[in-house]
Amino acid sequence: MPPPIPFHQFNNQDDPLALTLGLPHVSWKSTVPLPQQIPTSQPFSRPVLEQPFQSPSPPRPLYDLMTPLPPPASNHQYYTQMETVNRNPNVATNQDTAGGSSRTRRGRRARNKARADGKSETINPTYPWARNQRSMIYSLEYLLSKGITMISGEVKCKRCDKKFQMEYDLEEKFREIASYISRHRSSMHDRAPAEWMNPTLPGCVMCKQTNCVKPVLAKKRAINWLFLLLGRMLGCCKLSELKYFCKHTENHRTGAKDRVLYLTYLGLCKQLDPSGPFDLDL
Repeated sequence: MPPPIPFHQFNNQDDPLALTLGLPHVSWKSTVPLPQQIPTSQPFSRPVLEQPFQSPSPPRPLYDLMTPLPPPASNHQYYTQMETVNRNPNVATNQDTAGGSSRTRRGRRARNKARADGKSETINPTYPWARNQRSMIYSLEYLLSKGITMISGEVKCKRCDKKFQMEYDLEEKFREIASYISRHRSSMHDRAPAEWMNPTLPGCVMCKQTNCVKPVLAKKRAINWLFLLLGRMLGCCKLSELKYFCKHTENHRTGAKDRVLYLTYLGLCKQLDPSGPFDLDL
């Protein structure tokens, strides 16, 4: 038996069965050159520049990262302008003065005739010198033209508890009060003096006691304001009653009692004599 042919010496061309049997057989003796192996060398490295030593910076706080961005320039300018207008109402914006026309500032709010509680502004006058509006009286000229010269009111003695009627001369008593205000108003400093706050009361005609008669005060809408003015007994009213008067006469009604009492005196005198020196803006 002949010896076997070595594998490396086997040639497909010499084997007739290789042309007909099986898949095409690739020769082991390939003529394609193998790629040359790149010689190994040291890996490429960039030159390291010497840098000064720096300490690591601390981490940025979280609230710095969450700080909101400033508004756009146009909006910021608009809100700054509006804030200036709110602080100074006399400053007008560009929109107000555009086209050469300026917006008229609204002055004092007009009196609202319709009350929120459903009550009417007009009432049935309790006295002939009272008007049909709350806390309002007729002028001195009107009353004298109607022949009303005496003003009466109900009082009560604190000693004997007796009630009776008292009368004051309208023109005489009002002249006394007007003269007092004209002389002492500069020293009042918009406050009622002590003699208005604690008035000297009349004497009782029943028990003959002095400084013991006080006015009988009814409901607020039925208070006899003119009688209290002429008798200088407005100080006997409560603070709430004085505020009621200032409310319906469109006067400032906040503050201590001496302030509101002062406004009540001047308000009633102004109703009696509209041309007198009783303006509150003096």
